Amino acid sequence: MKANEIPTPAYVVSERDLRRNLSLIQDVAHRAGVDIIMAFKANALWRTFDIVREYCRNSTASSINELRLGREFLGGNVHSYCPAYTAETIDEYLENSSHITFNSLSQFDRFADKVNEYNRTSGRHVSPGLRVNPHCSVIETDIYNPALPGSRFGVSATEIGDRLPDGIEGLHFHALCESDSHDLERVLEAFEAQFGHLLPQVKWINMGGGHLMTREGYDIEHLIWLLRRFRERYPWLKIILEPGSAFTWRTGNLITSVVDVVNNDDINTAIVDVSFACHMPDTLEMPYKPLITESLGRDAVDGKPTYRLGGNSCLSGDYMGDWSFDVPLKIGDRLTLEDMNHYTTVKTTMFNGIQHPSIWLEDLSGDAHLLRQYTYDDYKSRMS
Repeated sequence: MKANEIPTPAYVVSERDLRRNLSLIQDVAHRAGVDIIMAFKANALWRTFDIVREYCRNSTASSINELRLGREFLGGNVHSYCPAYTAETIDEYLENSSHITFNSLSQFDRFADKVNEYNRTSGRHVSPGLRVNPHCSVIETDIYNPALPGSRFGVSATEIGDRLPDGIEGLHFHALCESDSHDLERVLEAFEAQFGHLLPQVKWINMGGGHLMTREGYDIEHLIWLLRRFRERYPWLKIILEPGSAFTWRTGNLITSVVDVVNNDDINTAIVDVSFACHMPDTLEMPYKPLITESLGRDAVDGKPTYRLGGNSCLSGDYMGDWSFDVPLKIGDRLTLEDMNHYTTVKTTMFNGIQHPSIWLEDLSGDAHLLRQYTYDDYKSRMS
């Protein structure tokens, strides 16, 4: 089956575009001499991990479920970070992680003996780290900004003082979101100014996620130069990056059909068989306006048929707009909402019980293969 024959609604992932991103990430890691690992919080379509595994086997996990997914389907090292481990979860994190980062000094104090005992008796070593907050804000959208005043993420330099707690082997910071290499440079300057005196005490630095190196126009050469310079200053450190969006940026689309067209107060709304709130929530949270392949661009064009898109849920705010088209939309028209793979399938809901889009993989020959079809049982099994 070809993509234009797939029943809607459907997510369609492109193997060609996925391999393009993975090749670029692999090349950056090699040239910069760093380890770039996959973050499942942006994409966890494990049926595509056979492809990912050819380029990258290591991952980062922020939950037990992500931890299990990484071990089962990528099979490499898992770097765990969780805002708060518990007595019920810490053992499984230790048994399946290569690195474990603690969000606070109190968390490390609580579980340091557990880590030491595990490393002493298990026959393997889990490297403990501490998340730090460089208090450098480069993100405009507050909901995604971990450096806001009062942030619950990471330890400040004043809390640590001159020495790290015994046993800490690495430092982890995360201050980016779909950012460029120049944002990273600003954060690194703040990080070194505040925590540079601690670097002789550790073995590794995790620079977190948000490195959108696969976006068109990203300055790859500057990123590589920046990372190489950091390694020259601290040659004993292993450098880790864990981008999320970069792995699956522009690798998949959401195909939808127009199911009705209504006009109220001189506003045309094309109601489609998907939901912004349920199937692409970042469009409302971030917010951002997706490109529609069949439209004339993201901005309305005077004199052309122009429409809002209305989601097929009962939420009043489940709409976006406006887009213009060469000809008026009609029932049955198919629309392609672009770049709906990263931070999309991992965040969908079944609110209202509306039909969840199926998931397909378009292979290198252009044939589409069904990965998952959702049914009433999927909705029912999530309820009690």
